[in-house]
Amino acid sequence: MATSTPNISIIIPTYNEAHGLRQVLPELFNQYPGAEIIVVDDGSTDDSGKVCEEWNVKHIKHPYNMGNGAAVKSGARAATGSILVFMDADGQHTPDEINTMLEKLDDGYDMVVGARSRKSQASLGRLLGNSLYNKFASWIVGHNIEDLTSGFRAVRAKHFKEFLHLLPNGFSYPSTITMAFFRSGYPVNYVPINVSRRVGNSHIKPMKDFVRFLLIIFRIGTLYAPLKIFLPISVANFVMGLGYYLYTYTVSGRFTNMSALLFIASLLIFLIGLISEQITMLLYQKTNIRD
Repeated sequence: MATSTPNISIIIPTYNEAHGLRQVLPELFNQYPGAEIIVVDDGSTDDSGKVCEEWNVKHIKHPYNMGNGAAVKSGARAATGSILVFMDADGQHTPDEINTMLEKLDDGYDMVVGARSRKSQASLGRLLGNSLYNKFASWIVGHNIEDLTSGFRAVRAKHFKEFLHLLPNGFSYPSTITMAFFRSGYPVNYVPINVSRRVGNSHIKPMKDFVRFLLIIFRIGTLYAPLKIFLPISVANFVMGLGYYLYTYTVSGRFTNMSALLFIASLLIFLIGLISEQITMLLYQKTNIRD
């Protein structure tokens, strides 16, 4: 059933996914005739631009492939709606489920994320990796995060645009914006979604993205609560220094350079974490002042 959504901008980053657009765009026009639909073409070499012309959607063309996050930022800057909906162009995200997320926004949330089920994960490796990110991020923020990396979400535009300067150009924008919202006290909710089989080939590269996802974990911690990362490392160095000192004192009755090094390292790591925490606080204070 068609829904009038004049205040909603639906942003679709795409890279060589013309086949997916031919499937997604008709459904969006049928169900959300009043919505602003923005396709950000991130340097595609296929017929993506032609498909956008056929459906007369707002089309933003990047001169070369800049990354999924860069496409999302371009779409957000061009959007005029008070609510932004982000979805993929590969056919995995079902337009029907946008209404569910919009209803949750009406309940008082500032961002609603579509959470994929275990069966929806592309592979066992992706499932294990995403489960690790979700657990780690949940520990960092003190709230349950069901799907940290989902790109299917609805968010209030005024809050999302506060954090454009924080978002990376690559695929880790979902985790960054999620942590930024939790840090700033904007309520986030998750709704279960069904993920369809993608149209076309995945742009994920296992080895390269393994390193990238490890960096995401450290980015999450340092962006949200640096001391939760630095303090355990500092304590571990202190405990090792103390243990080694007790051992050397018992065996030879002396205080060694290694113990001193571990104690100093523990102090320096703690101070770095403390400074990082203060920088993070200043970063979000400036964001709130701009708002």
